[in-house]
Amino acid sequence: MSPDFSPFKDDLVAALRSLGMSQDEARADQLLAYLQQLHRWNKAYNLTAVRDPADMLVQHVFDSLAVVPELRRRCNGRDIRVADMGSGAGLPGIILGICQPDWTIFCVDAVGKKTAFVRQAAGVLGLKNVQAVHGRIESLDSLQADVVISRAFASLCDFVRVAGHHRAPQGTLLAMKGQYPHEECQALESTTDWIVKSCMTLHVPDMDAQRCLLELGLKESHDCR
Repeated sequence: MSPDFSPFKDDLVAALRSLGMSQDEARADQLLAYLQQLHRWNKAYNLTAVRDPADMLVQHVFDSLAVVPELRRRCNGRDIRVADMGSGAGLPGIILGICQPDWTIFCVDAVGKKTAFVRQAAGVLGLKNVQAVHGRIESLDSLQADVVISRAFASLCDFVRVAGHHRAPQGTLLAMKGQYPHEECQALESTTDWIVKSCMTLHVPDMDAQRCLLELGLKESHDCR
C-alpha cells in the first residue's frame, strides 16, 4: 500500500516558493498525486531505485521543478513542444506537463514498462498534453520539438547522436547534469559538430548536490555564462 504523501505538501509549497514558482502552488496536489502513482507502481515497473518517499520528493520532483523557470524564460509565453529523452518514469516530462498544461510534452523511452507507466499516470492525472512515446530514440521520426531535454540520460556525445534530429529548426537541446561534466564537454566539442553554448546552475531545494543545465548547439556561436 502506498504511503500518504499529503504530509509533504508544506515542503512542496516551500520548494515552489524558493524556485519563484508561487503561482504553481495550486498544482501541489497534482504533483503529489504523481508521486503517489510513482511509488505505487515502482515495485512492479522498476521505475526508480529511490524508494523513500521523502527522497523521491526531492530527488525527482524538486529536481525536475528546478528547470521549469528557465524553460518558461526561454519560451517567453509561447506554447512549445518538449521532447523528454530517456524519460523513464516521466522525469522531468510529467512534471513539466503538470506545470505547463499549454505545452505539448513527449516522454520518450525504449523501455515499454516505463512508457506504459507514463501513459497510465498521465491518464490518472488528466494530463492530456503528455504523450508517451515507446521506441529507440535514434530510430524514431523527428518529433520537431522546440526543446529536446534529458535528465541523467546519457553522455553529451550520445545525447546529440541519438536525439539531435528531434530538434525543430531553431529548437534547442538541453541536458540536465550534476557537476559540470568537463570531460564530456571536451569530448563533445572534439568529436562532434556540437558545442556547449551555455551553462547555468540549477538550484534544487533541499538537495545538497550540484546541478546544472547545459544548452547544446551546433558549432556556430559559443556563449557560456
